[in-house]
Amino acid sequence: MDDSLVEYGFRRVIVTVIAIVCALLEIIDTSIVNVALPSMAGNLDASVSEITWVIAAYAIANVIVVPMSGWFSMRFGRRNYFAFSIALFTIASLMCGQATNLWELVIFRFIQGSGGGALLATSQTILTESYPKEKRSLSTAIFGMGVIIGPTLGPPLGGWITDNFSWPYIFYVNIPLGIIACLLTLQYLKSPKFKGGAAAQKASIDWLGIGLLTLGVGALQLVLEKGQEEDWFNKDYILIAAILSFFGLFFFIWREFSTKNPVVDLRVLKNTNLAIGTGLSFILGFGLYGSTLVIPQFAQFILGFTATQAGLLFIPASLTTGFMMPIVGTMVGKGVKPSYLLAFGFFGFFIFCFWMYLTLTPQTGESDLFWPLIARGFCLGFLFIPVTNLALSTLKGKEIADGAAFTGMMRQLGGSFGIAIITTYLVRRQENIRSNLVEHLNLNDPNVSGRLASTKAFLMSKGYTPDIASNMALKIMDLTVLKQTNVLAYMQVFIALGIFFLICIPFTLMVKQGKDKVDTSMAH
Repeated sequence: MDDSLVEYGFRRVIVTVIAIVCALLEIIDTSIVNVALPSMAGNLDASVSEITWVIAAYAIANVIVVPMSGWFSMRFGRRNYFAFSIALFTIASLMCGQATNLWELVIFRFIQGSGGGALLATSQTILTESYPKEKRSLSTAIFGMGVIIGPTLGPPLGGWITDNFSWPYIFYVNIPLGIIACLLTLQYLKSPKFKGGAAAQKASIDWLGIGLLTLGVGALQLVLEKGQEEDWFNKDYILIAAILSFFGLFFFIWREFSTKNPVVDLRVLKNTNLAIGTGLSFILGFGLYGSTLVIPQFAQFILGFTATQAGLLFIPASLTTGFMMPIVGTMVGKGVKPSYLLAFGFFGFFIFCFWMYLTLTPQTGESDLFWPLIARGFCLGFLFIPVTNLALSTLKGKEIADGAAFTGMMRQLGGSFGIAIITTYLVRRQENIRSNLVEHLNLNDPNVSGRLASTKAFLMSKGYTPDIASNMALKIMDLTVLKQTNVLAYMQVFIALGIFFLICIPFTLMVKQGKDKVDTSMAH
């Protein structure tokens, strides 16, 4: 670690604020638009399916930029690159709010995501470099609080802004914070002297590698974002994107192993700990974003919550995670093996999933969800820091920058895979469960006929004619079946997620901890 980058007193406070604000701006913007989509669609004359491109464009840009952020920092200087990214994100936020049609907004969201990917990828490094070695785990904990808490703050914040102002203001709120962060970055941040940095600045740019990475990862993210919505490969553009993704990533891997100046050094993945840690980051993203998708859906579709109410469910759990992060960071700093903490976190997440499986019913209330979500927040506190520590623990120098970029990208891709797979699983299971339930509904069954008769009698007492009451009774029963179908599907999603995390525990114990504590001074 470069000791010249360590800050003390007021300067460390300023640098910490810059890193956390920038990381939160990026993370919150991944989900803040979700609850504003209906308002956007109405204002921009877009369909429900078209408006989701606003989310997809940002995610695609994010996942493309993250693995290249280390290379850009080395070539242009970290402070310059970080300040440029903040400015790009801020200007794009202004343009998003000014968009007059859907595709303008999609383009500006892609540009915003290009700047945002660098904010998240580089903030962790800046934060880590500013703290002395003995407080490095604390800096990781501070950054982890933003990564874990950020996704849950987006929906309630977006709902409040949209309800009280209008949807452009979810972008305008970034502007003053972005301007201040950019000015403070230029004033207070230092750029490290990378080993081989001068040579990297003079070396030719790996344009082919950049192009192949953009094609492969961008097309993959497109498939994951839009696949279920478009019934996967029944749409030509999804099939074409899948083919482009396969060949783009295949030739990208070939290119990066064969060129002298790769934009992403894949050779670092030969490190066993990093390979396993990258996989664990994928799983962390899968569980974090996957469960963040399922819980609000259940609250809105089954319990009748508004989007804002569903988002507020996560606030106590997020505070629990924030409380646990420094504690876990201190435990790592005092020598507790991260593999043990990680195994505990995965087992705890299994308990949370099983608890949700037992809790979900059509009559579940907000109070029933409180403690399971608190347990989720508690367990997430044991996952982020150990995953980062284990992945980077045996890397040195520039390897750490590349390793941290991989873990960040895989956490993002894990979230995309989790959302895509869980959404598909939900739809398929709902179809199967509904079919099975309907098969067992026999109008000659005394229980079924009695239920219909009592409902019909109740409706007739309210003034409906016998024919109308009969039809309405059948519709009410159909809605009851649909609601029960959805509840059973959500229950099965949670038990599947829980088993998935339980299976991962042995792999966490396979990781060997490095002899020295991880030097994350080069991490992005």
